[in-house]
Amino acid sequence: MKSLATVLQDWEAVIGLEVHTELTTLGSKMFCGCKIEYGAPPNTHVCPVCLGMPGALPVPNRAAIESIVLAGLATGCDIEKHSMFYRKHYFYPDMAKNFQTTQGPVAFCMRGTLDLEVLGASAGERTHLQGTTPLAREEGYLTRIGITRIHMEEDAGKLVHVGGESGRISGADYSLVDYNRCGMPLIELVTEPDLRTPEEARLFLQKLRTIYLTLAISNCSMEQGSLRCDGNVSLRPRGSEKLGTKTELKNMNSFKNLHDGLAYEICRQAEVLEEGGRVRQETRHWEPASRRTISMRSKETADDYRLFPDPDLAPYHLSDEFIQRVAARLPELPDARVARYLAAYVLNAADARALAGEIELARFFDAALEAGSSKLAKPLANLLLNEVSAYLNTESVALAETRLDPQHLAELAGLVADGTISSMQGRQVLALVFARGVSPAELVEELGIRQVSDTGEIEAVAQTVLDNNADKVAEYRAGKTKLLGFFVGEAMKATGGTANPKLLNQTFQRLLS
Repeated sequence: MKSLATVLQDWEAVIGLEVHTELTTLGSKMFCGCKIEYGAPPNTHVCPVCLGMPGALPVPNRAAIESIVLAGLATGCDIEKHSMFYRKHYFYPDMAKNFQTTQGPVAFCMRGTLDLEVLGASAGERTHLQGTTPLAREEGYLTRIGITRIHMEEDAGKLVHVGGESGRISGADYSLVDYNRCGMPLIELVTEPDLRTPEEARLFLQKLRTIYLTLAISNCSMEQGSLRCDGNVSLRPRGSEKLGTKTELKNMNSFKNLHDGLAYEICRQAEVLEEGGRVRQETRHWEPASRRTISMRSKETADDYRLFPDPDLAPYHLSDEFIQRVAARLPELPDARVARYLAAYVLNAADARALAGEIELARFFDAALEAGSSKLAKPLANLLLNEVSAYLNTESVALAETRLDPQHLAELAGLVADGTISSMQGRQVLALVFARGVSPAELVEELGIRQVSDTGEIEAVAQTVLDNNADKVAEYRAGKTKLLGFFVGEAMKATGGTANPKLLNQTFQRLLS
């Protein structure tokens, strides 16, 4: 099979995504009062409504409607004032009533867009840049991805297949069903087929996740299944406008799996077409272990589901007042946050994007700036993106679960910036703050590591080192300038590591000149 880079020289991939997001921050399900709780004992959060028992009537969750309108406004969608719910019929154990309540042709949110910056190595997959805008002063491009719709529906239950080796229904001895998830409010975003590379798809999903986290409508955990993505992909020869036959990919439950699954399917389709075959319209399953897609079933059409308006749910009519009230809740979105960081704090573009892309870090950064000073923006960004992020990854914890607070970080950044302690000492202090939750200034005094920056004291130490190493001084002046590190090291030993290393370097260079 050819590599992705080789395939994309001759073929253009046409990719669209379907992103399913559970509204996990709500207290109850979409059409009943059952509690939303991940990991609860099976079938403990169910009732006659979400089990589809005769005579049980659904009552829509108003907060869920507000959440989907928020999502639509944040992605540039038109908010449709008039829409309704439909019944999508299918026979499968994950939905006890044998139909899923969803929206029909007109969803709450229609016709949106999301601009995607594709930079550095990510930009390399797209060798033909038609329809993109080059980014000034950066290697990369900007592409606009259309959003067809964001519609509201209820989630299905969870099946657990017991026995067999794969954990799938094929080869299993029997299956168990947990209806706790059944009826959870779920929004589905469907893109236009505007994505052209697996990297663009990955970046789109990452950006959408950041937006949803900023809106606080979901925890967007791919591990827990609250953020799930299906991909539709087809190929056409370079220069052709005619769409090819698409396949739908399931089980891409991480950003890496999304990229790798699409990449494999693009290469597989190219091989089929180049050998004179035809791509079948079907649903395929991505298997990360074997790194391949396998056929699941032929693709269903709308007719297969017998969609018709739900007689138990009245049509929706959203007022201008309702939409305006929801719009007033919109927080600062990631793109606006990046622009503010670049303009107000003169951060470099990479750091600004990295901070804005992690909502927890961004909020902590803003709080630390408020506790300290805007002059500390760069050192604060460095601390968060390097030392703090490394600690969180190593310990597998969230920032909110640690003993570090914004005041601590601002204080630490100030101590390093004014030369009270060195960067190395700063890392030592930060580790103790994580462990004990103590003020950095208190720890500096407790440890006795306040950095010596008095020029007179520094010069006296440096002169003593030179007097005790006359032979090394002669070698240095004869051209062996790498000995500067030796002199600085001796001075650091003499001061117990408290001397300002930058000032030491400058002093030795002056005395040895």
